[in-house]
Amino acid sequence: MVKVQGVIALTRKAEDYLEAILNVSLEKGYARTKDVAGELDVSPSSVVEMFQKLDRMGLVEYRKYEGVTLRPEGEKVAWVIKSRHDTLKSFLMLIEVPEDVADKDACFMEHELHPETIEQIGVLVEYFRNGTGSSDARERFSAFCKKFHFERRQR
Repeated sequence: MVKVQGVIALTRKAEDYLEAILNVSLEKGYARTKDVAGELDVSPSSVVEMFQKLDRMGLVEYRKYEGVTLRPEGEKVAWVIKSRHDTLKSFLMLIEVPEDVADKDACFMEHELHPETIEQIGVLVEYFRNGTGSSDARERFSAFCKKFHFERRQR
C-alpha cells in the first residue's frame, strides 16, 4: 500500500487506475472501460474489477455500461499522482531521457520515491524551466550527453 501525501493508502495498481481515469477524462471528457483498458494496456474485465473496487472505496462512481467518474476524494488522489508523474517525467526529459522512456520510468518512480524527493526534483525542474537556471548550463549538459554517448558507442 502506498500513502499519497497523507490522503489515502492505495496499491500502486489502484493509483495507476486513478491516474488513467483522470488522463482519459481530461482528454475525452469521460472515462469508459475500454478507454482505461487501452490507456493501461489491460483487459476490460480487469478494468471493471478495479472500477468496482475503487467504487467501494468511495473514490469513483462506477456505472455499468457507462463508465466511471472520479469522486472528490478520488480526483484529489488522482491529481497528486498525476503531478508526481509529470514532475518526474519532466526531470527525466531535462536530463535527456527520450520521452517514451521518461514516461514509463516516471510511472515506476512515482510510486517509489518519497514525496519530499519528488518535490525537490520539481524545484530543480522549475529552476531550469523558468530561466533561473542557466540555459548555458542546459546546453552544456546536452552537449556533454551527446559526446558521452558518442564516445561510449565508439568503444
